[in-house]
Amino acid sequence: MKKIFPNKLKSGDVIRVIAPARSLSIISDESRNIAKSNFDKLGLKLTFGKHVEESDEFISSSIESRVEDLHNAFSDKEVKAILTVIGGFNSNQLLKYIDWELIKSNPKILCGYSDITALNNSILKKTGLVTYYGPHYSTLGQKLYLDYTLNYFKLCLMESHVIDVKPSSKWTDDAWYIDQKNRHQIENNGFIPINSGKAEGSIVGGNLCTFNLLQGTEYMPSLENSVLFIEDDYESDAATFDRDLQSLIHLQDFKGVKGIVIGRFQKESKISVELLNKIIKTKKELAHIPVVAGVDFGHTEPKITFPIGGSAKISVMPDTTNIEITKH
Repeated sequence: MKKIFPNKLKSGDVIRVIAPARSLSIISDESRNIAKSNFDKLGLKLTFGKHVEESDEFISSSIESRVEDLHNAFSDKEVKAILTVIGGFNSNQLLKYIDWELIKSNPKILCGYSDITALNNSILKKTGLVTYYGPHYSTLGQKLYLDYTLNYFKLCLMESHVIDVKPSSKWTDDAWYIDQKNRHQIENNGFIPINSGKAEGSIVGGNLCTFNLLQGTEYMPSLENSVLFIEDDYESDAATFDRDLQSLIHLQDFKGVKGIVIGRFQKESKISVELLNKIIKTKKELAHIPVVAGVDFGHTEPKITFPIGGSAKISVMPDTTNIEITKH
């Protein structure tokens, strides 16, 4: 299938915020005001889906409400990009009900992460449209330490040149949405090279446990000639990550994976560098491909934005690791 790259954003463009997973109702007024200010600085105008405030026992809304907002966002000619409110657990409920031809006929940016992995990858598979793994609307509700995230958001969604991914100087893993001021920065020691080598390919992946929900379905993208970007949240300990990765490796077309880029783990996962090395090194299927970890994406802050369906080059060496996003 031919890839479709949506137009880049420019100042004055309209953003539509939708809630395909959890509801906007859980986002505080403080975070909303900060997010508006950050989008204003980018020159981007915010609009919201009709059903984003709905909230049921799953802090979400009906499939019908979420699909309606998704379809309306893609069909509205004024809207140039779609951002998700936040992640959750149920975006994959929508896949059977999505009008894929509508999306293909109205290509535009869609950006989010975590549970939005189900939408990112299924849209690529069903339409060829490249989407983006990056900040939610709620992510831009942070008062502090947002510069790195905003920089890569702009590089990926507003500019067209090759993106040279560099590690952040510091990172955080705190409940900033509860207390915007009491935050603890951690020194970043840089990328973690695990298997040396070079690779180039199409980016697929995202949140590993969500990506695995697509296995065996019509929504799973091809792994042929791919560079796999994967991450997981605090609920993933070493054993869970190991078996989820092994499940992916068992897929017939995993042999098409040329390299793996792993996002930074949250502290609660207790996955040390030593444990991660052991997981990777004991898998013979990975011995011949480059693997790098500790990259700024996933459930810690800050984070890069990267294209699901775009292209990347990686060079992993003991002393020097380079990650380039070459087409986005």
